[in-house]
Parts: sequence; structure tokens; C-alpha cells
Amino acid sequence: MNDPYFKKILTTILLAVLIVLAFFLLKPLLLSIIFGIILAFIFSPVYDWLHKKTKMRNLSATLLCVLLILLIIVPLWFLVPVAINESIKIYLASQQMDLVTPLKNFFPSLFASEQLSSEIGSVISSFVTKITNSLMNYFSKLILNFPTLFLQFLVVLFTFFFILRDKEHIIKYVQSLLPFSKEVETKLFKSSRGITVSVLYGQVVIGIVQGIVAGLGFFIFKVPSALLLTILAALAGIFPIIGTAIIWVPVVIYLLVGGNTFAALGVLLFGILSSIIESFLKPVFVSKRTNLNPSIILISMLGGLFMFGILGIILGPLIIAYLLIILDIYRDKKVSGILVQKPEKTQ
Repeated sequence: MNDPYFKKILTTILLAVLIVLAFFLLKPLLLSIIFGIILAFIFSPVYDWLHKKTKMRNLSATLLCVLLILLIIVPLWFLVPVAINESIKIYLASQQMDLVTPLKNFFPSLFASEQLSSEIGSVISSFVTKITNSLMNYFSKLILNFPTLFLQFLVVLFTFFFILRDKEHIIKYVQSLLPFSKEVETKLFKSSRGITVSVLYGQVVIGIVQGIVAGLGFFIFKVPSALLLTILAALAGIFPIIGTAIIWVPVVIYLLVGGNTFAALGVLLFGILSSIIESFLKPVFVSKRTNLNPSIILISMLGGLFMFGILGIILGPLIIAYLLIILDIYRDKKVSGILVQKPEKTQ
């Protein structure tokens, strides 16, 4: 056997083994590392601005770490106990809630049979109980798993700091590992950045803003469990096609059934505002960048949610987007525009 060839095979095997071992070593922290990278990408423009002012990389990154701690820890410190309390109230209320009578009023012919009404009521009650119980358990686990979550947050913070501070060196290192020509590398990084901005800002940030706008209606018109509903609306706003309507429409119906017409109209107004706000904000972030088809984003978000948990809402679309970009480069043809839309050309 040729000696250089044997050494190359041996080196490849050794490298593959080390990569696998490194993966299993970092597996418990992998999502925290990815989350830190995503946050560094989001705050990168702020870091660049601070760095221009301070001229010091360490100071700029440290200031943003402090800001990140304030943005995450302080709200969680105050909101988690309130959210747990509200989820318990919703769980207890769901046990005593009569869900069949309002449905009988809206669909009298469907609920004419008492046996059918009883069965449907049992199914709906079981579904609501399961959802509220899962919600209550989720918030409770945030407190029970605090030591683990704290260590995970430290990993996020360290990743966030070093990615911000050394991002130019990291990008150069990644480019040195890619088996592509300079032209392909430039196209890959440009497309990746565009699609990442489109997903993170155009979908996630705008979705959260939509949820907050809908939440203002819940608070102003004193809807029960307004905080929890706002959190759910923000999460729902992130999903394309679904949107915040899946939260505020049932609230409007609940208020109408309860005879609170004024509050129902107020929540409806804020709900419509939260739904149309996307039309004004999304073009700012997406129109000049590569954009994923909404149906692809929705499917990849749901897949990411099942695979990675709540962080999968962000990871799912990014993984699919990068796959489509690589396939596009491999094909060396123009994208069809069905799955991925190219940036809009300015007139």
C-alpha cells in the first residue's frame, strides 16, 4: 500500500472519530451554543456600532453581554412566577368551564343529540385540560431546572461574547474549511446572511412584535391571564400563515359569549392591528433579501419544534434554508422562485 495514501486514510479516520467524539461531548450544550451564535448574529449591528464608538472589542462585547443579561434574566425573574400563577388559574378554570353550551348556541343542529354533545364536550374538555396541564408543567420546570438552565445560559453568554468579539476571524476560519471556490464562497455567505436576516428579523422579531401588539389589547381591556395570552400570541406570531389570530380570535369569541362586547371589540381592533403590522414591517427586512416560501417556513418550524424544542422554531427554517442554498449552488442555476424567492430589485 502506498505510504502517503495510507497516512491520508488514517488521518481521515482519526479526524472522523474525533469529530464524532466532539459531537457527543458537546451534545448537551449544542443548542445553547447555537442559541448564542443566533443571538450574536442578531446583536451584530449593535456590536459594530459600539465598536466604532469605543474602539475596544472586549468592552463592546462585554457591554452587550450585560445588556443580554438584563433583557433575558430580568423579564424571566418577574414574568415566570406570574406565568406559573396564571397557568394554574387557567388549569383550574378549565376544569369547571362549560364548553358545550356556547357551542350549542352557535351550532344548535350539530349538538341536537345529547349523547353527541356529551362526547364532544368530553373530548374538548380533555384537550383543554391536556394543553393547560402541559403549559403549567412547562413553566414549573423552568424553576425546578434552574441550576441546569443557569449553566446553559452561561454557555450562551460565553458563546455570544466570543462570536461577537472574534467574528471576523471565525468567518475566515470557516471559509478556509469550505471546499468551494472564492466565487462560490462569496455567493454562499451572501445568500446565507440574507436568508438568516429574513428568518430572524422578518419572521421571528416581527412575530414577537405582533404578539406584543395583540397583548396590549389583552392588558388594556383586562382579559384574564393577559400575560400568558401575550406570550402565546408572540409565539404564534412567529409562525407564518398561523399568526396571532389563533390566540386573539378565541379571546374575542370568549368575550362575546360572556357578554363583554366592548372588550371584545377592543381586542378585535388590536388583533387586526397585530395581523396587518407584518405588511408594514416585513418589507423593511425582507424585500431586498432572499426569502423562503411561507409554507416552507411553517413546515420547517413545526419540524424544528418537534426535534429541538422551542429553539427549533428558529433552527428549522435556517437548516432548510441553508440546504436549499447549497442545492442552488450545486445546481448552478437560478432558483425557481417556488421555494426561495430572490431579493426584489429596486426600480
